[in-house]
Amino acid sequence: MNDVYLVRHGETAWSITGQHTGLTDLALTPHGEEQARTLCPRLKDLKFDHVLSSPLRRAFRTCELAGFAGLATLDRDLVEWDYGHYEGRTLADIHRERPQWELFRDGCPGGESVLQITERADRVVSRLRALQGNVLIFSSGHMLRVLAARWIDESAALGRRLVLDPACVCVLGYDHGGLDHVIRLWNDH
Repeated sequence: MNDVYLVRHGETAWSITGQHTGLTDLALTPHGEEQARTLCPRLKDLKFDHVLSSPLRRAFRTCELAGFAGLATLDRDLVEWDYGHYEGRTLADIHRERPQWELFRDGCPGGESVLQITERADRVVSRLRALQGNVLIFSSGHMLRVLAARWIDESAALGRRLVLDPACVCVLGYDHGGLDHVIRLWNDH
């Protein structure tokens, strides 16, 4: 059995403004870089057999500043949700056009559907369950929320209820001798 540690990237300019940041390859802000550095002492005493990172700059830079870049394998399946036509837009802006829109129910026009992000998360979960030892993952908020929901065999819609702040740590694992997939820790600062 292994535990899977999830780390959301540090703050970006768009995480401050609430803009949907999918495939736009933003850098961390200076504060986001400091957030990433604070991960180093929190994670340094843990043994990780596998380190995976989204190739997007904000996630990989967080991985680097946390001290794990030399161990990391870049995984395209860990990139953030493709927001399509909603890239760079805030929820308030989108709701002026589509008042009832909900990401985890409706997906994104011109981007990924809920089914597509679910399939991507399922590929990651399948690979994680086959690995031995602890795993450390660096990615983005909505992708990690879907990944956690799928880890516990729930629909991607559960991700709506899993708030995840920049540079927070979460732990997925097992209970009942490996029979149940569980969330051990969520949104830990």
